[in-house]
Amino acid sequence: MIEDKKRIHMLDEIRGFAIICMIVHHTFLDVGDVLGLAWGYKVFDALCVVQPIFWAAFIVISGICSRLSRNTVKRGAIVLAGGAVITLVTAVIMPLLGFTGAEIYFGILHCLGVCMMITGLLMPLFKKFDYRAGAAVSLLLFLFFCGIESRKLCFGFITLPDKLYSYNAFAALGFHSNTFHSADYFPVLPWIFVFIFGFFIGKLAEDEKLPKPMYEKHSKFLSAVGRNSLWIYLAHQPIIYIIMMLISILI
Repeated sequence: MIEDKKRIHMLDEIRGFAIICMIVHHTFLDVGDVLGLAWGYKVFDALCVVQPIFWAAFIVISGICSRLSRNTVKRGAIVLAGGAVITLVTAVIMPLLGFTGAEIYFGILHCLGVCMMITGLLMPLFKKFDYRAGAAVSLLLFLFFCGIESRKLCFGFITLPDKLYSYNAFAALGFHSNTFHSADYFPVLPWIFVFIFGFFIGKLAEDEKLPKPMYEKHSKFLSAVGRNSLWIYLAHQPIIYIIMMLISILI
């Protein structure tokens, strides 16, 4: 963070809570994948209904923090490199060990890394706009593009041509064929607009005008998890897999 800025502990705590929810969600998937228990898939699918809420909060907070970062582009490159490690492990190493179906080609870390780098490069331009107008436009653009995976824009009023979805080369943007699979998938469109929304409302954090309770620490545990969310995300899946494999051996 930029020096001399008060730390907003509640953002760390919300991010920490979101990461814990993600770990719980992925654990049920591993119950199905590794232990072969069908109820793991059922719980995982049921939780998919609320999953976007936690990830939206996570992305918004990342957008807010990008406004407080000393070097958003560099931070984005580090996060994108973390995403590349996830792809290497899940799409190359794990299949060699006999685990398939968990490949991640463009997950949350890839998306956040790209969003940080784009926002960092455009930050001088974005800061010229009124933050309230920027936040409103960002939200409208997210709603406009949120149906891109289903080939629809503007709440279904615009149908995109099938040719855009014939290849997987542009899966990072949200265009992919029916053969594309990524266990964790967050395309740049529409999620970049959620990130930019966070950047704009981050003006309140930059000016230290957020409600006073947000600067107070309510949970040391959640705060610590939130501050180390990148490393926890990188480590959680291998750890869960090892635990599940040990359980499968024991039973």
